[in-house]
Amino acid sequence: MDIDNWDEFRTAYQVARLRTVSAAADVLGVHHATVIRHIDSLEGKLGAKLFQRHARGYTPTEAGEDLLQVAGTTEDQLTQLAGRIHGRGASVSGELIITCLPQMSPLMARTLTKYQVNNPEVRAQLIVDTRPLRLEYGEAHVALRAGAPGNDLDNIVQELGRLPMGLFAHRDYIFRHGPLNGIEDIPNHRFCRVVNLDPRAPFMKWIGQMVPEDNVVYKCSDTNTVQDAVLAGAGIGFLPAYMGHEQENMVEVMEPLEEWFSTFYCVTHVDLHRTAKVSSFVSYLKDEAKTWVSL
Repeated sequence: MDIDNWDEFRTAYQVARLRTVSAAADVLGVHHATVIRHIDSLEGKLGAKLFQRHARGYTPTEAGEDLLQVAGTTEDQLTQLAGRIHGRGASVSGELIITCLPQMSPLMARTLTKYQVNNPEVRAQLIVDTRPLRLEYGEAHVALRAGAPGNDLDNIVQELGRLPMGLFAHRDYIFRHGPLNGIEDIPNHRFCRVVNLDPRAPFMKWIGQMVPEDNVVYKCSDTNTVQDAVLAGAGIGFLPAYMGHEQENMVEVMEPLEEWFSTFYCVTHVDLHRTAKVSSFVSYLKDEAKTWVSL
């Protein structure tokens, strides 16, 4: 027999527990006719009487007593399960999945590490990807995105700030090829950039427009690989300003332009935004982001 309506079991459990249709209807928040319909339907499916009807109410039969015992145990288990789930949602623990663009990876490594010092029960997973992961499918809990953050009404978008980018070269490259003396000197230098320029990234758009293809001597699959090439001295390329300034042998070859900078956003799904874990991390992330420009 296929029984697919658990509401009928819940109704029968309340009638068996309370002994009257009206009391069960009050607890369930339904009309008393609905209670009677559920009981009749369930008895028909089971092929057995669950209650003896009389003027004072409903008395469970032997089958009804069995249902009362099993359903009562099930309700206790569901209540305990709900409590555990609520407890997990209210605690800062468990897995926290963050996704970000490649140029944000070093910053996120620092941020997550410091966050876990204060929240040791959080297990962090960082997914570095240019593809926007689907928050509604649970691919990530928090996303850091650049440029237009999308218009999904189920997502909560908060601006974090602008990430400065700069054109850098290794001192060894400067020794071999000399400094970059302004934009007009670009044709005399060697550059590193990604193979496929993302039009959403302002600095990629600039380098695609300003640097002749023949001067791009080192192409990479992503911005992290470009950073590796610039740090190795292969040519001039874009680094996040914080990274370039931290490297002893890096030289910023021209004054940064505002048009290179990307605005970054923190994106969370509305269903998870107010959970303790996500809310706690987002709050910490927003404070950390204020320091990125000055790094």
